[in-house]
Amino acid sequence: MRRLKAIGALVAVGVLAAACSAGKGGASGGSGGTTKATNAVTISNENGALWTCNFSPFNGSDTLLSVGFVYEPLVYVNALQNGKTTPMLATSWTWGSGNTSLTFTIRNGVKFSDGTPMTAADVVYTFNLIKKNPALDLTGDWSVLSSVTQAGSNQVVMKFKHPAVPAFYYIAGQTPIVPQHVWSKISNPVSFPDSNPVGTGPYKVNPCTKQNITYTANPNYWQPGLPKVTKVQYPAFTSNNTANDQLASGQAQWGSQYIPSIKSFYTAKSPNFHYWFPPTVNVSLIPNLKNSLLSNVKVRQAMAYAIDRGKVSSIGESGYEPPANQAGIVTPTFSSWLDQSLAGKYNYGYNPAKAKQILASAGFHMGSDGIMVNSKGQKLSFSVINIGDYSDWVASMQVVAQNLKAVGIQVTPDNLTNTDFTAAIYTGKFQLAYYDQQTFGPSPYYELRNWLDSAGTAPIGKTAATNYERYSNPAVDKLFSQYAASTSVSQQHSIISQVQQVMLSQLPIIPVVQAVDWYQYSDASLTGWPTPSNPYAQPAAYAYPDMEQVLLHLRSK
Repeated sequence: MRRLKAIGALVAVGVLAAACSAGKGGASGGSGGTTKATNAVTISNENGALWTCNFSPFNGSDTLLSVGFVYEPLVYVNALQNGKTTPMLATSWTWGSGNTSLTFTIRNGVKFSDGTPMTAADVVYTFNLIKKNPALDLTGDWSVLSSVTQAGSNQVVMKFKHPAVPAFYYIAGQTPIVPQHVWSKISNPVSFPDSNPVGTGPYKVNPCTKQNITYTANPNYWQPGLPKVTKVQYPAFTSNNTANDQLASGQAQWGSQYIPSIKSFYTAKSPNFHYWFPPTVNVSLIPNLKNSLLSNVKVRQAMAYAIDRGKVSSIGESGYEPPANQAGIVTPTFSSWLDQSLAGKYNYGYNPAKAKQILASAGFHMGSDGIMVNSKGQKLSFSVINIGDYSDWVASMQVVAQNLKAVGIQVTPDNLTNTDFTAAIYTGKFQLAYYDQQTFGPSPYYELRNWLDSAGTAPIGKTAATNYERYSNPAVDKLFSQYAASTSVSQQHSIISQVQQVMLSQLPIIPVVQAVDWYQYSDASLTGWPTPSNPYAQPAAYAYPDMEQVLLHLRSK
């Protein structure tokens, strides 16, 4: 099971103006409320290992078990709805002049699960804790922040090194707030296991074993009457087969993994069984732009026309992950951002004849071995690194290789371990790679900036945080800076249109299919699940803090 990750260097930050203006409304504050419901939900999500019973919200291995369940951010930002916001521990927020400061008003009446009041001081403490201990700064907040201080009794003022409107998503929406009265006593917060977590969220851990985590409703939760689901069971599944069987038998109600032949295996078993796989990011063929042949845009254009994305989707991904587009805009999630006129102008549909024409215009001809070659004797023959454990990617690359072979481009898959693959792609020691950068945010900006901004790349042999293809274009860097300084939705769309022009004309990467959130659910006893018509949160149980929104919406049928 692959999860989306936040990029620690925060080289990708973006959000819409709607998520950055003063937020109003949301659930009212209070001292908590008791819930009489005894509803329960069991999560079926293959994790590949037994639980460690560590719940640090600042440990990347534990965040999906703690952030959302136990710990909460200032604001919930829904990436599936273009950054729609829900006030959480902050009730409102405003940007200062020049978008270089941000002031949050902290909700009154919130208590931690041990009954201690949560205040603005806890918020200030949390941000300065991760400043003092950079290993805890998983979303790279302090790459853009310059200071976080308290103003008055209930306001927190954040100042930035430069305009960073997009950082709102990470700072407000992805940074969990911890209690100062607990964490200030921890001698080494970086290694702190946090086995008995104390947070403001709707649940407490009670108890945890290697085989199962039981979450029970927090009696001090600040939203009266919530959660309606008062118990969550989270078994530790070490294989997809066992987890899938739990779903198909109805023993689990919320699933988040790949299921082969899902209609016959799962949904056919009951009219109450459903699934939804919303696309989030692109899985792309990545050319090393320092390679003398792959640096030729016509070679990359030929590849884009030669790949039958629909066939890759159907064979490699069982049709679950839809074909991508060369503009790099994930649809339907971000359809409103796709520049249809530009996409139509370039029309990168499957067209092997056009691919051959482009290669001929670039001086290539078909060799006796069926591989295109230029006048210097250089063959279009490359290795492509892939993650061998991802059987769907291995199958997808077989289709891609067949497609490219048909136009005279030979690619030989090199299926690596995850560790070896990561080392190769980060240091640029590859010719082609097949990968998704896993950077999902409330607009296409997040993923596109991580692919194209030169700030994230590095020379061959050095570790690149992002931009593994080693693309560099000052004009594109400037576009991303302009986006980061703006709260105007129309200006942000205009900037992303210009970035799409780059994707379509220069092809720094070649999107193939769109990765999705895996999500299955049963409405036999519970209602309120997120659906395509009501995408109020990312629906996967491993998407945090989104899973909190799902649990707060669930009700007994």
